[in-house]
Amino acid sequence: MLSHIDENNQPTMVDVSEKSVTMRIAHARAHVRLPQEVRIVVQDGEITTAKGPVFQTAIIAGTMAAKNTPMLVPFCHPIGLEGCRIQIEMNDAGNVVIDCETKVTSKTGVEMEALAGVSVAALTVYDMCKALSHDIVIENIHLVSKAGGKSDYVVA
Repeated sequence: MLSHIDENNQPTMVDVSEKSVTMRIAHARAHVRLPQEVRIVVQDGEITTAKGPVFQTAIIAGTMAAKNTPMLVPFCHPIGLEGCRIQIEMNDAGNVVIDCETKVTSKTGVEMEALAGVSVAALTVYDMCKALSHDIVIENIHLVSKAGGKSDYVVA
């Protein structure tokens, strides 16, 4: 059964009032596949476009998204996010890998915050590089791991 559907088949926020407060950690990842003309410009990871420094701006945008996830995803609980770390690197194939780790001591997890963080960071990379090419592909946005709460999860 879906957790955000009530007994009357209506959408609802999950009631977490009976859950225990624990340290919750989530790690999400996204990939941004760059065409050759963009790779040449961003090889060193220090690309600056007319809109500013790409990776640094994406880190800030991703952090803002993680902090504002309940405003973006209707049934996410507002939480006092205690930690959000976004890292952006180029992999051996010349593509961008974005990681976001979020932390909170709460009754609910931070998976959606980590996923929102990498998603908006990836969108920011796209936005800032689209003048070079529209053949940029955001892909493979996924949860890598979560800990705390009822169960832990790690991508196999």
